[in-house]
Amino acid sequence: MEAKIDQLDALLKKLAEEIEEAKAQTAQTEKEVMEASQTRESENAEFQTVVADQRAMQDILKKALARLEDFYTKGKGKGGGVYLQQEPPVKFNSYKENAGSSPVMSLLEQIIGDSVTLETEAIAAETTAQSDYEAMVKDSNALIADLAEMITSKTKNTAAAELEKSETESSHLSAVGELESLAAYEADLHGQCDFVLKNFDIRQSALAGNGGDCSS
Repeated sequence: MEAKIDQLDALLKKLAEEIEEAKAQTAQTEKEVMEASQTRESENAEFQTVVADQRAMQDILKKALARLEDFYTKGKGKGGGVYLQQEPPVKFNSYKENAGSSPVMSLLEQIIGDSVTLETEAIAAETTAQSDYEAMVKDSNALIADLAEMITSKTKNTAAAELEKSETESSHLSAVGELESLAAYEADLHGQCDFVLKNFDIRQSALAGNGGDCSS
């Protein structure tokens, strides 16, 4: 019984440690999900701003380009407007002049194209980030669910082990009490036997002295 109680104590200690580890892992996972959600919210807000800015710029530049095209189509720009013939202050890598258009129009077309590319890349990056985030949350939720199930199971095992330990301790206490009673009974019997044996020797000696006359 004492060995069994020791084994149950060891089991209870192990279960308690495993439950605490599972709770700590659950808390850490929940913290990581919260941090990921905050990061994702910040990234999405930045994405919304970038896309809105790019689309607004595209809209403005397209209107400006349409006005220039209209200007050249009607011939109002021939020979006039020196600023239309100036080289742009910044040239993009793929910058090319279109035949029959001013350098400014080519520049506007290039800027619009770059803006569209930037918007497309931003959308692709946002899609990937959102997909990764959703996968992370799904995996984390599955892990948290597994940990919760494990905690529940180990808590039940702990309760069963505590009950078994309590019953074993009760049985052990009864056994110890019974052993103590038996020891006391043994001591009492031993005393009685010693008394009987001692008196038996005396009586035998007395009988021998009386010639075996039992009447004395």
